[in-house]
Amino acid sequence: MKKYQLNAEPRAEVGKKSVKALRAEGKIPAVLNGGKIVNLPYDGQLEVGEKLVEIGNGRGIITTDIAVKQEDVRKLIYTPEIFEIEMDLNGRKRMAVMKEIQFQPVKDTILHIDFMEVQPEKPIVMEVPVQIEGHAEGVKAGGKLSLSMRKLKVKAPYTEIPERLVVNVDNLGLGQSLAVGDLHFEGLELMNAKNAVVCAVQLTRAARGAAAKADQ
Repeated sequence: MKKYQLNAEPRAEVGKKSVKALRAEGKIPAVLNGGKIVNLPYDGQLEVGEKLVEIGNGRGIITTDIAVKQEDVRKLIYTPEIFEIEMDLNGRKRMAVMKEIQFQPVKDTILHIDFMEVQPEKPIVMEVPVQIEGHAEGVKAGGKLSLSMRKLKVKAPYTEIPERLVVNVDNLGLGQSLAVGDLHFEGLELMNAKNAVVCAVQLTRAARGAAAKADQ
């Protein structure tokens, strides 16, 4: 994945009034999940913006409420690419990926962003764009190639996740399809249903006519 530099600041206040004030300043409220797991009760010192979320079995995870500037995340959000985010938070570098964005349904403005802190040794699940490569046999015969899944969910350490998943379709004939279960990428576990169709060569009217004539 490509790297993206992003500055963030901790949020001490998380109520509606403070969120409204943030947005008026051109900032977006966000949260950094996936932090340190601790035993409960926790006797350590939480920093500004940090809070404990109980995850069961006497343990909790430290998450951080943050804010980022709208102008700083435009290239991160309005792109099909995925990024490894090097976040500067209070002078400390935190590696993260973007997990979820909430948009205002009418104005389509960004309301909130969820980031996930990542570690080199810990696998994560992330959607990766699919890139078709090659010229399908079925297309040469008059068919039409369709891409049903533009992204696939993969599980791997973030350091092993590629910018895109390249799928070769050279041997895909008329009426044939490639499902998730047909694909394999070294070091990655595909999390989508194995029978989900990724791409297919559909029979066009012209191809059906040519096939009918060949059978006569």
